[in-house]
Amino acid sequence: MDKRLITVGLVILGVAILIKTAVVLLSHVKIDEFHKTAITFIVDSSASNQQKLPKQIRYIKSLCSILDPEDAIKIIKTDKSAYLIYEGSPGDGVAISNALKKYTQNGTDENSYGEAIKKAVNYSLTMKKNGYNTAIVVVGGLESKGEASKQINWETLPKNIEKTKEFLPEVAMMFVFANPEKLDYVKTKLNPILGENKLITVNEVNLEKSNARFIKAIGR
Repeated sequence: MDKRLITVGLVILGVAILIKTAVVLLSHVKIDEFHKTAITFIVDSSASNQQKLPKQIRYIKSLCSILDPEDAIKIIKTDKSAYLIYEGSPGDGVAISNALKKYTQNGTDENSYGEAIKKAVNYSLTMKKNGYNTAIVVVGGLESKGEASKQINWETLPKNIEKTKEFLPEVAMMFVFANPEKLDYVKTKLNPILGENKLITVNEVNLEKSNARFIKAIGR
């Protein structure tokens, strides 16, 4: 009887030690908190970009396909002027395709990247107030054609993004499909502000891992 009691006692003690160890280990496990993200796409619909547009649209849809249902997207098209052509769920593939097909064809010879980025930042500030983290994805060649006031001012943009980070500390930016020389210039200007983890530049031949890099940039 004494041996049985001793055995039972040892088993109970062993189980108690295991439970306590598990509790201690679990208390030190850090679970990443999910944050829904609002992503604003800027897509170049100008005449000079029409040939690459189908591939760029497929890329936008591929990125949307790996986002979370709780995320939200907006799409701004830019040629002579920049304006919103879609807002809603990243999972609504049909609506996204219809908007891109209808509003990105027959673009003008001009573009307005600067105007589009300003709108994207303003939309991001609004979405932040609604509980979203934010990101901006610029898809196109970054050509400067048209009204000067609508182009990117690369001297003031870094200062504006730095100011924006006071309100959007988590903001990530990705520039896709421009040539390497332009992307290197983007990196030079914005990397000191956004850092390696929050600024992604991808040329046309290095698209393969860009989605994974973007997902990491938004904290997934």
